[in-house]
Amino acid sequence: MDRLFCSVTRATRQGVIRGALPLLLQGLALALLVPPAACARATNPFAHTFESPEQLAAAVGEALERRDADRLLALALSEEEFRTHVWPRLPASRPERGAPLGFVWAQLSSKSRAWLRQSLADHGGGRLEVVRVRFRGDTTDHGPFLVHRDAEVVVNDGGTERRLRLFGSVLEQNGRYKLFSYVVD
Repeated sequence: MDRLFCSVTRATRQGVIRGALPLLLQGLALALLVPPAACARATNPFAHTFESPEQLAAAVGEALERRDADRLLALALSEEEFRTHVWPRLPASRPERGAPLGFVWAQLSSKSRAWLRQSLADHGGGRLEVVRVRFRGDTTDHGPFLVHRDAEVVVNDGGTERRLRLFGSVLEQNGRYKLFSYVVD
């Protein structure tokens, strides 16, 4: 798109809009053919995001039902996502704090995996019909993203509602939700 804009701008300045018109039409056709999901991916650098916390919780519930540890791990922040997009925005990353990235990630990852193992032991193999998700803790604004803490997942269990702690925090960016961590404090 930048090339298209530059070409049209240059052609307009030179008075040769005729030569740029085919390029403009090609760019417009391409823009109309690109699915909206591709635009969402372009503005959200995180993999495995969902339109709502409930959709995220349902994905976690489905993976728990199948006892799919790989899928559950994939739903949470990866080391690359943490290092590239989250860490630079956290207060712990400030030089005066002296917290090394590797140490912070190792602690977060280790605790998250431990909580995930517990969640698999407690809920693995069972059907979890998600009704709603609410966040009982604070929401922190980190600029391009928010972190919602203390997630509570309400599930329908044979006609009665139960409140479960399947994960701890969720990252929200551009209206998309990503599991931050399984750690339930």
